[in-house]
Amino acid sequence: MFTALLSTSTALSGYLRARLEAVPGLGFGSGGTRVVSLNSPHEMRHDMNLEGLSVWLYRIVRDEMRLNRPDEWLSSGLLRTPPLPLRLHYLMTPVTFNSAAGSSADIEQRIMGRVLQALHTKPILQGLDLRDTDLEGSGCELHVRLEALALDELSRLWEGLEGSFQLAVSYEVAVINVDADQEPARVTPVEIVLPEFSLTVETA
Repeated sequence: MFTALLSTSTALSGYLRARLEAVPGLGFGSGGTRVVSLNSPHEMRHDMNLEGLSVWLYRIVRDEMRLNRPDEWLSSGLLRTPPLPLRLHYLMTPVTFNSAAGSSADIEQRIMGRVLQALHTKPILQGLDLRDTDLEGSGCELHVRLEALALDELSRLWEGLEGSFQLAVSYEVAVINVDADQEPARVTPVEIVLPEFSLTVETA
C-alpha cells in the first residue's frame, strides 16, 4: 500500500507519545502543551511555535537484500509483482524553548532519555502498536534500530535544516513494503512439458 510510509510514521509517533505521556513533568498529554510531531524540528520551532518531540522522516532507502524477490503466485493463474522493500530513517529531536527559569537543556535530555528507553525496551512495533493506521491487522512488524551517525552526517542534516546543531538521534525502521500499483497478472501456467527431438548427423 502506498500509505505504508505515513502509517509507519503514525505508529512510531503514537507509541512514543504514549510513553512520553506516562512520565509526569515532561509536559505531554493532559494539561501539557508539548506534542509529538512528524514535522522537522525547524518547522516545529520556527513555523509552528511548537514544543515537544520531532519524529522527522528524513531519508528513504531501498532494502537491497529483499529487492530482487521473484513475483508471487497467488493462485495457479495469478501472479503478483512483489512490493518495494524500504528502510526509513527518522531524526528524533526534542524541541523546547528557553524560559525565565533558564535553559531548556535539562528537559530536552529527559525527553531524549525517555525516547531511547522506550525504543530499547520495545524495538519491534506490532499488533496493537499499529492501531488506527492502515497497517492494523496486517501482521506487519516494524523493527526499530538506533543508528550511529557520524558528526559530519549530523552536521549536514542541520545545515539542510538551516539551523544550529541540536541534540538528536537517528533511528532506522525496517522493512516497510510499498505495494506495486497494478492488479495481479493472469497467466497460463505450464501444465505439460513436451520434449523436442532432434536428429544428430555425423559428418566426415
